[in-house]
Amino acid sequence: MHHETVLPGYGLSLIPLAPEHARALHDFVDAGMWAGMAASQPRTAGELAALFEARISDPASLAFAVADERTGAILGTTALNAFDAGQQRVEVGGTFFGRQFWGSHVNPASKHALLTFAFGVLHVQRVAFRCDARNVRSAAAIERLGATFEGVLRSHRTAPDGTRADSAVFSILRPEWPSVQRDLQRRLEPFAQQGDRAEKHAEIRPGGQAGHSGAAIYARRTFAAL
Repeated sequence: MHHETVLPGYGLSLIPLAPEHARALHDFVDAGMWAGMAASQPRTAGELAALFEARISDPASLAFAVADERTGAILGTTALNAFDAGQQRVEVGGTFFGRQFWGSHVNPASKHALLTFAFGVLHVQRVAFRCDARNVRSAAAIERLGATFEGVLRSHRTAPDGTRADSAVFSILRPEWPSVQRDLQRRLEPFAQQGDRAEKHAEIRPGGQAGHSGAAIYARRTFAAL
C-alpha cells in the first residue's frame, strides 16, 4: 500500500519503500543472501523494482526501505504484511539487508520500530514471522528478537525453483510484547541516541506529523479499505 509513514529509531529511519530504491539495493543481492526468499531472485535492478512495486500495491502491506538516518544510505527493506484489522494480526516479512549489515543492530532496530508500530498503533494481538524452514540464519535471527517458535507448515509454498518448501512459523503476542520490547531495548542500548526511549520511539511520524494520536489516525485511514 502507498503510505507516508516514517518509523525512526536507533540511528535508522524506516521510510516508505519506492521502486527507485532498487538501484541502491540490487548490488546487495546474490544467490546466497536471497536463498529462502519466496520470490525469485531479481537478476536486474529493474526486476527488483518490479518486486517492490508489487509489494507497494498490496493493500494489506506496509513496505519500508531501511535507511541510515545520518547519511540517508539505504541498507535494506522490511514490511508489515497480511494486516487483518478484524482479527487484530499482522505479519513481518519482506526483509533483506546487505551482507555487511548482518549481525549488526540494523535488523533488531528495524524490527523494534515495526513491532512498536504494530502493537502501539495498529493495536494487533499477534505479530507473526515466517521463513523457509531450511533458512537457519533467518530462523535464528527471528528467535533472537524474542519471537516464539510455533512449528513448521509442511509443503507450505512453492519455492522459486519449483520445489515445495516448508515454512517455520514464529510469533509475538500482545501480552509478551512489553518483555520482548525491554529485551530489545537493552540489546540496542549501545546504539541509542537522544530520544531513543520507549515513549519517544513510539512517536511515529506519518506524513511528517509526530505523536501517537496522529499516527493512529493515519494508520486507520491507511487501512480503511481493509
